[in-house]
Amino acid sequence: MTKHRHIGITPFALAILFMLVPLFGAGSLFAQERKIQNRPFLDDRVWHYGFLVGLNIQDFDIANKGLPYINSDGMAEYWYADVPEYIPGFSVGILGEVKANDWLSVRLIPTMHFGDKKVVFKEQRTGKVTEQYLKSTLLSVPIDLKISAVRFNNYRPYVVVGAAPTFDLTVKKGKELLVKPADLLLEIGMGFDLYYPFFKMIPELKFSFGLKDLFVPGKSRTDLKDDVLLKYTNSVSEVRSSMISLTLYFE
Repeated sequence: MTKHRHIGITPFALAILFMLVPLFGAGSLFAQERKIQNRPFLDDRVWHYGFLVGLNIQDFDIANKGLPYINSDGMAEYWYADVPEYIPGFSVGILGEVKANDWLSVRLIPTMHFGDKKVVFKEQRTGKVTEQYLKSTLLSVPIDLKISAVRFNNYRPYVVVGAAPTFDLTVKKGKELLVKPADLLLEIGMGFDLYYPFFKMIPELKFSFGLKDLFVPGKSRTDLKDDVLLKYTNSVSEVRSSMISLTLYFE
């Protein structure tokens, strides 16, 4: 069995740099004198709400069986599946947050993630390639714990951890690879509360990892009208999702 694992960090190199610049600047912030705070009592509220826009990259971690398929000429074909490139998508949603204490809050974030994944099936001996594009409209409802540091002036870093029940509204049948629509994602991330005179902006980078095997095996593929497509389905043994999202929240 061969597994192809992705962490998807390279396409977001600039995003990571964007997030790390404020982090490396934190030391100089704390070395400065205190300034007048924008919206100084905002964090005293029990309830917070807002909206979000962002970018995402969706991925599949695919495990291959490496078993042969005997074609009509009696030749053995060895097909392997992978996601060789990343296609950016976008996200929109709303934010609801309740404060537990000065450093801990709970967030509910109903979100729609629009994205695309390109799965490539390659025959090992001949190099023949078949491509499949899987468009996704993910309805996700993350429940996150937000752990915040002490605010200094108009800057406050935090980390988040949580889980996100997710459902793909656009799963299409009759193709080479079929995945189940329902998933559960484990999420970890970091961000910064930035306080402005009339609003708070929150840039956040989050990594999400699917906990469920989404693969629909060939024996369950009653949707296939062409049995030849089973050679692609039967080459795979497991599919798990992952995603990176760069989000801007506004409160």
